[in-house]
Amino acid sequence: MARKLTFEFLRTEAASAGVLAAAAVAALIVANSPLAGDYFALLKSKHALALGPLSLTLSVSDWIKEGLMSLFFLVVGLEIKHEILRGELSDPRKLATPVIAALGGMIGPVVVYLTLSGVLGAPHAGWPIPVATDIAFALGVLALVGRGLPPSLRIFLLTLAIVDDLGAIVLIGALYSGGTDWTMAGAAAGMLAAIALAARLGKMPSPFWIIGFAAIWWCTVLSGLSTSLAAVAFAVIVPLKPRREDHQSPLQEAMHDLHPYNAFLVLPLFAFAKAGVSMAGLGMEQALAPLVIAIALGLFLGKQTGVLGAVWLVTKLRLGERPAGATWLELYGVSLLCGIGFTMSLFIGALAFPGQATDLQTEVKLGVLGGSVLSAIAAAVVLTFARRAKAAVPA
Repeated sequence: MARKLTFEFLRTEAASAGVLAAAAVAALIVANSPLAGDYFALLKSKHALALGPLSLTLSVSDWIKEGLMSLFFLVVGLEIKHEILRGELSDPRKLATPVIAALGGMIGPVVVYLTLSGVLGAPHAGWPIPVATDIAFALGVLALVGRGLPPSLRIFLLTLAIVDDLGAIVLIGALYSGGTDWTMAGAAAGMLAAIALAARLGKMPSPFWIIGFAAIWWCTVLSGLSTSLAAVAFAVIVPLKPRREDHQSPLQEAMHDLHPYNAFLVLPLFAFAKAGVSMAGLGMEQALAPLVIAIALGLFLGKQTGVLGAVWLVTKLRLGERPAGATWLELYGVSLLCGIGFTMSLFIGALAFPGQATDLQTEVKLGVLGGSVLSAIAAAVVLTFARRAKAAVPA
């Protein structure tokens, strides 16, 4: 069952990459068309959600970032829990290489960014932006050019990306949860504990899980904490044990039901809202600003160096092994894929510079798009060459 769920995840993520790319391209087109004014005005417009005496007002951009993206983090949390307890991360023998590679892939971009920040003068606050890998885009590119490559590379990339996401979530919680209303945070924690206890004592029908998640999310927004933390914490309490032997567990059912909506609705909407960059009045000075270069090279150089260097170190110290049947050139191609940081990098960028001038947000988007596109093209070239080189070798 664990392997079946893993490959279902892979297929969905690979298929959604095209939709995600289309949404990003559409955002760029609209942001540079006569509809640009309406596009940016819509994202800034505020809308209220009222439930009796309760009311919450956010901009469309924030409803997507804090609302819809909480479903993204819920799915990520469910995937992490499943992989740790039942999947690839449950086997210590398979853990060392991708986990250490993920850590290297987080350290490398930080080192590159901070180095360039010191040299070029980019804002230090942007250092977490190039840390994360976009699972959907990375797996999508691998699906396009990876036919004939060892299946172990896909599992390696998925495991690495899951650990990478966990690290990004920890960073978000540690860095972007200031100004907390502890009364509302306590209410969210209390409801989370009550639902966890109720789930252990008996079976809870789906509507209770949905209402519970919505209530915890609402309190988290009012508390000022990142909703990503609430979503992952909620995923932790979703039971992994099946209700009956012939049925999936609540966690597996939630993964199965939510993942398509996450992949084909939530992430494309986020991409459409966040990837729109207006080129009007954009000069070379801003296109090559220190922040743009630091983010782009953090993704492109930092990720490949950190991931490949960590794998080399692990194998050299005999702490782990290369993915079965994979060559070093193929691993280099996968390490380049890790430089695709689109979704999570844009999300962290919005948190790193909240309410900042438009030019800083534009530079964040340019840096993320530039580094991600460069990484994707380089990875496609390297993996295509590696596949052809392997095919040319006589059996």
